Amino acid sequence: MHDPELTREALAELPPDIGASPLFNGDLAPVPKSRRNWTTYNFAALWIGMAHCIPTYLLAGGLVAQGMNWWQALLTIGLGNLIVLIPILLNAHPGTKYGIPFPVLARSSFGTTGANVPAVLRAIVACGWFGIQTYIGGEAMRTFLVAAWPSFASLGGDATLLGLTMPSLITFMIFWVINIAIILYGMNAVRVFENWSAPIIMAMALWLLVWIVMRAGGVGSLLDRPSAFADTAAFWKVFVPSLTGMIGFWATLSLNIPDFTRFGRGQREQMLGQTIGLPTTMVAFSAMAVVITSAAELLLKGVDPKTLWDPVVVLSQITSSVPPAGMDEPIIATGAMRVTIAVVALLGVAIATISTNIAANVVSPANDFANLAPRMISFRTGGVITGILGIVIMPWKLLASADTYIFEWLVGYSALLGPIAGIMIADYWIVRKRELDVPDLYRTTGRYAGINWRAMTALVLGIAPNVPGFLGAVKVLKGDPTVWDAIYPYAWFTGFLLAGVVYLGMTAVLKSRRNWTGKPG
Repeated sequence: MHDPELTREALAELPPDIGASPLFNGDLAPVPKSRRNWTTYNFAALWIGMAHCIPTYLLAGGLVAQGMNWWQALLTIGLGNLIVLIPILLNAHPGTKYGIPFPVLARSSFGTTGANVPAVLRAIVACGWFGIQTYIGGEAMRTFLVAAWPSFASLGGDATLLGLTMPSLITFMIFWVINIAIILYGMNAVRVFENWSAPIIMAMALWLLVWIVMRAGGVGSLLDRPSAFADTAAFWKVFVPSLTGMIGFWATLSLNIPDFTRFGRGQREQMLGQTIGLPTTMVAFSAMAVVITSAAELLLKGVDPKTLWDPVVVLSQITSSVPPAGMDEPIIATGAMRVTIAVVALLGVAIATISTNIAANVVSPANDFANLAPRMISFRTGGVITGILGIVIMPWKLLASADTYIFEWLVGYSALLGPIAGIMIADYWIVRKRELDVPDLYRTTGRYAGINWRAMTALVLGIAPNVPGFLGAVKVLKGDPTVWDAIYPYAWFTGFLLAGVVYLGMTAVLKSRRNWTGKPG
């Protein structure tokens, strides 16, 4: 629930008619200047907390599974995050300058009604990610419970619900409830949680790295393993869609970053904090994943190497009372020590998963759903809607394979979000030259009222070229590769550039610096 005092402060800085507008509620209100207190550390901690998660850990493994060696995988991850940092910083600017969240900012380019389209598209993707993170956290809990209590694995027998066994369903729902409970306390709780979780996650990841390298007696042979590509052409065929997937990983936040930067003290704080927090953390954490996996291969020689890219598998093998394959005794002989490490490991995985999930996958859709009907849907209600849809999407199917995860999920939704980013950046930075009329963003008859058909047309045209390629990727369309299949690996780039250019072109053709209602904009 929004803070009534904060709402009163926001209304004090707005014209008196805004409080009665159906487009206004306390959760979507501009953050009063006195409440914009996030520092460089807060933004860096936000990204450290979000980037230190199991899906990030799995990225390098997914790329290695596609044939890359370790440095090619890290190069792809680093380059993708440097590229996506650009739209993140560009869309972050209006959040800090005007104190407005993403769905309200989208009203300036898509219209007060039209903004619901990009907001819902962004929200649906977030629901998918919410489900993925909750499933990963639940599976981690299940794995550790089975290690400590083997009979838990057989709970419910062969019974399944929504494709999940009873143990998986129970731990999934436990994680679901924890996530929803934290978000109900509001954005300040998110800031506090991220501040504390970031250093804890970093310390625990470093502990696992040092411990496993020392126990294995080295870093293993993965760092010496060559690339599987015979030539540059073969590498490029995998590199391009993988790079698009890396951009797609945070393409969601490149849109809704104003949901956080609206609380920033200034542009310097948000820009520096995000630049420090995002690309460096993504590369560093992925590099740690490479070293830990390589050492785990050396230590756990009897375990399938493909499964060792999952830190939960590695931790469960370390803490299990059952000796790993090829060993005569458990890795940790003392039962009390095993239990202690298992509890600490589970706590680390839980904090990492919840930290990412709340910040990246609940805050935005909660605001997005609230934007549909501000007088009826609050931030809290939007968060619950997100959680319910996260179950309906059945995220465990999205993690079925590296192909499904990277080429269908990450690349697929980047085809939706790239065009939205292109339109918003073109509108704010070029058409409107960073000048917005904040009160009119909340008026049904203001300069942004209705639907901006130029933006909607550009959005459709930006998405369209990637539709045939996506349908081919998910095996709906079959047959020989076409030009559309060649375009699809560039989905985010194609959509971003095409939609932005179309939007600017239509604006130039109309030869007007006014908005679609004919009023000065």
